Amino acid sequence: MDTADFLATVPLLSRIAPDELRRFAEVTREKQYPKGSVILFEDDPGDSLFIVRSGRVKVVLVSEDGREVILGVLGVGEHFGELSLIDDQPRSAHVIAMEDSMLLVLRRDDFRRRVEANPAVAWALLSELSRRLRRADGKIGGLVLLDVPGRIARLLIDTADEGGAATIDKPLTHQVIAQMIGASRETVSRTMREFQDGGLISVQRRRISIRDRAGLKARAQARAAGGVGDSGAGAAGAAGGAGDPTGGPPSGPLDGRSGDVGGPGHGVVGGPAAPVTTITGVR
Repeated sequence: MDTADFLATVPLLSRIAPDELRRFAEVTREKQYPKGSVILFEDDPGDSLFIVRSGRVKVVLVSEDGREVILGVLGVGEHFGELSLIDDQPRSAHVIAMEDSMLLVLRRDDFRRRVEANPAVAWALLSELSRRLRRADGKIGGLVLLDVPGRIARLLIDTADEGGAATIDKPLTHQVIAQMIGASRETVSRTMREFQDGGLISVQRRRISIRDRAGLKARAQARAAGGVGDSGAGAAGAAGGAGDPTGGPPSGPLDGRSGDVGGPGHGVVGGPAAPVTTITGVR
């Protein structure tokens, strides 16, 4: 598949005419990132949009002591960095390659020239930003109002819906789920076993399939009934904090900006991170 045909599968650009897509393809460039390399650092200058052509990346926030929370896991056809095309502000999070990945990079100046030539591109960007904002609102509500099993159920349903199938294509480890919802890995593992025993989901070769969507959806709508903490209601505490006796030790912070196989400007990530809770909007 050539670049123009691939861009037609990207939601942000899918409604643009083929001739215009070919012009976009002419100004994009491909970049390879090995597993573990840091594609973007938080607070770096923002001047490009990135589209995942192969592989997977995660969007993360990292605390000063190295704890990590995952804001999103992005696969083929998904993109990040779109806000920098509009507001010229620094990057709002780190982006790290979860496996060997190839990205298409579109610089702000090239994008703006295409917008000026074709206003439909601007409407497509506004539509995508609105979709992400609505999704962020739903995630905020889940963090605040649901207990940990409810948050996990909501995440599984949302991820399956994004792929349009009952089986989740993106491999989600228990550690990744924990870092996405603000809980400990042990609590996630226990809940996933309960979901399997209850016939809500099945797991084969690390692929999660929803078997009882109605039951899982009912669990995702259950409101928290206790106080703050991992095993109770509301938002989860940080590792080892209130309500979460199972939180593991934090990982080391991001290594420096050099020395990894991705070349200058890219670092690597330390060991598995302990979960923290955050509420965030659109990247």
